[in-house]
Amino acid sequence: MLPSDARLTDEGLAPRATGRILLVACGALAREILDLKRLNGWDHLDLTCLPAKYHLTPDKITVGVREAVAKHRTAYDDIFVVYADCGTGGLLAAACEELGVDMIPGPHCYAFFEGNDRFAELAEEEMTAFYLTDFLVRQFDAFVTRPMGLDRHPELRDMYFGNYDKLIYQAQTDDPALTEKARDCAERLGLTFERRLTGYGDLARHLSAL
Repeated sequence: MLPSDARLTDEGLAPRATGRILLVACGALAREILDLKRLNGWDHLDLTCLPAKYHLTPDKITVGVREAVAKHRTAYDDIFVVYADCGTGGLLAAACEELGVDMIPGPHCYAFFEGNDRFAELAEEEMTAFYLTDFLVRQFDAFVTRPMGLDRHPELRDMYFGNYDKLIYQAQTDDPALTEKARDCAERLGLTFERRLTGYGDLARHLSAL
């Protein structure tokens, strides 16, 4: 059974030790990865996730990946890191190269859900866009409202988001309830709303090659 979003945010996910290849991933991607495993019968893949909240302090991502690879390397034939750069400033890529493991290319999950090439094409015209995924819509208060203090000081909204003009919801699933929640997030931030049904994007392509 998949842990709750709150647990994936704060604790992550331990591996079950049932596959030959271990995916070391962000907790924000657990549901999508497990869905892809189920839909495609990828029983050779096992999954462990670092706490999704590491994105609030990206320096913890590289440290966490190093520790996970060291801890589990001998139990698997191979390890694949399901993170993009994710704010580590190239440190995660350097660590993966040093450790001899591959990772998903790109700046962040918004790019590989959109498709890295397509995201790059849109980058200039969407410099003022704020992105959410399914997980981040469900965990909006945990990742945006409370860490930024907007629950206590709503007047800070314009300082944080004054240079944004729209919120783009990259939907992995066609869920009307999530769409409405994402629309509400945009209204709370004072941004126009756009929804794109990206599905799994490049995530599926990279995992299918393992």
